[in-house]
Amino acid sequence: MKYSFAIGFFLCSVCIIAQEHETRILPPEIQIKTAVLAAPEDQRDEAMVYGYNTSGEMVVLRKGTNNLVCLADNPEQKGINVSCYSKKLDSFMARGRELKAEGKNVLEIRGTRKHEVEAGTLTMPDVPSMLYVLSGDEADYNWQTGELQNSSFRYVIYTPFATTESTGLPDKPHVPGMPWLMDPGTHRAHIMITP
Repeated sequence: MKYSFAIGFFLCSVCIIAQEHETRILPPEIQIKTAVLAAPEDQRDEAMVYGYNTSGEMVVLRKGTNNLVCLADNPEQKGINVSCYSKKLDSFMARGRELKAEGKNVLEIRGTRKHEVEAGTLTMPDVPSMLYVLSGDEADYNWQTGELQNSSFRYVIYTPFATTESTGLPDKPHVPGMPWLMDPGTHRAHIMITP
């Protein structure tokens, strides 16, 4: 009897854990609504949006007419995390997604893109280019409406090969919310602003 109870308890626990980690693919309209929350309000309606189909593959959910590309929340990752970026960054971002899909880790992705930028086969923007990131907890997300409460923004301005000398920015923040330059002097140099 004790063994039957223990086995039953174990199986129920496994079912609960499996349910907690179940991939949830939201309807395209909800994915779009949430993805564009990262964009400035006046640019949301015209932004291109990538999201996920019922098989979990990333696809274009909406073609855009302005210069922003937005990414829906990845259903495989914990929390809610959406972003929008300048179309000038699209080849760089798309290449990162391709390499990740091939099973490459973060260091391999960085190394490959660095090599490709240096070889001239991967282009980077020639002017500063914006990335908006919005994050929050699943507990604060309405799965039916696509609304996210208590979220936080992070702003990233890609400015390839910028240095602390060329920008006047430090390479680390000295106070909370202060802009700073991450990866100075590299193809992925970018200004970080976390309000």
